[in-house]
Amino acid sequence: MAIEMAENGRRVAVTGLGAVSPVGLMVSDTWDWLISGRSGIGYISCFDTASFDTRFAGEVRGFEASTYVGRKAAHYMDRFAQFAVCASLQAVEEAGLSIDPSNADDIGIIIGNSVCGLLGVCEQMELLRQEGPRRISPILAPSMTGDAASVQVSLVLGITGPNYSVSSACSSGADAIGHAYEVIKGGSVNSMIAGGTEAPIGPIPVAAFNACRALSKRNHEPHRACRPFDAERDGFVLGEGAAVMVLEEMDHAIQRGADILAEVIGYSATSDAFHIIQPEPDGKGAARTIQLALKRAGLRPSDIDYINAHGSATVLNDRTETYAIKSVFGEEAYRKPVSATKSMTGHMLGAAGAIEAMISVLALRHGVIPPTLNLDHADPECDLDYVPHESRQATLMTAMSNSFGFGGHNTVLIFRRYAS
Repeated sequence: MAIEMAENGRRVAVTGLGAVSPVGLMVSDTWDWLISGRSGIGYISCFDTASFDTRFAGEVRGFEASTYVGRKAAHYMDRFAQFAVCASLQAVEEAGLSIDPSNADDIGIIIGNSVCGLLGVCEQMELLRQEGPRRISPILAPSMTGDAASVQVSLVLGITGPNYSVSSACSSGADAIGHAYEVIKGGSVNSMIAGGTEAPIGPIPVAAFNACRALSKRNHEPHRACRPFDAERDGFVLGEGAAVMVLEEMDHAIQRGADILAEVIGYSATSDAFHIIQPEPDGKGAARTIQLALKRAGLRPSDIDYINAHGSATVLNDRTETYAIKSVFGEEAYRKPVSATKSMTGHMLGAAGAIEAMISVLALRHGVIPPTLNLDHADPECDLDYVPHESRQATLMTAMSNSFGFGGHNTVLIFRRYAS
């Protein structure tokens, strides 16, 4: 494997993971569900879907934010912020990262999301319509904004370093991790808490995605509805949750005795500048992003051992992602295991790239590739090894995670298994 150090030599380690997802309320449960090939997708329980074209999603079930932060603190957070705080607490605990006034300035936070506190806004709009402006909640203003999740993480953990959100549709969580990686490489801080969060399961988001014909309508079998790369796929399945990583400068992590889960070695982000919803048909923008990530990581295409695909199960995305992979990897593309874990979690929008980055790290850590569910009838134009139905044991050194979003966002992260 060709390895070239970054310009300034600062390497970035992953030392902690946290997740709240449709397949588990913590990382271990989420991973166990994924490698066993179980779906977290079912009928929507949080609102009446009788009049909707799509009546299912990947809901986070059994979640109580008060378990983590207490009832009063949870009350001041929108659901998407609650997810982020809980995932961050998990990640910091696994990392064994102590935070106090002596190091709080040297830790930053970047949490990506897409639709922010939309559900809370919708509820308050209905209250405004029925009872007038004086009944609007005083906590609406600070809880609906894009940075509400990162702010709450800062408040709960006492972190006083850089703190902001990024929003790039379905690439948001991946871009948050990529930005955090670059902040550490640049020398601004030694540690970052980074990831994505989303709570989009409500009437307006479901109706909106139905209106643009993006969601699956396979209401008779929700757990089989998300069908990446399958000839019978008919759209993505909405999901919710959060995934967060603790990233640290490598020497800093080693000196404090952290368990290093993986190393971040590449990040790139580009824009198609093609269409507000559709990807470039030939996958040129996605291919360019993959090539750029490889170049920045100092890798050849042959060095990649596993690709966690964006794999949204929309007709256009799955084809263009396949074209992009084949464009970059050539004949080797057919020997690369590629899996789409949205088939089990649903599409968590701004959190999708973060949970899929986390899955990539876990695949390296455990030597197991999670499967692509529901791939029963392969699309002839999607002809790679998508690890159908069952997880697979493998010796993995590097993993690539693709995230492609509405508006032409393309983001790629590359991780390497850590060897001391």
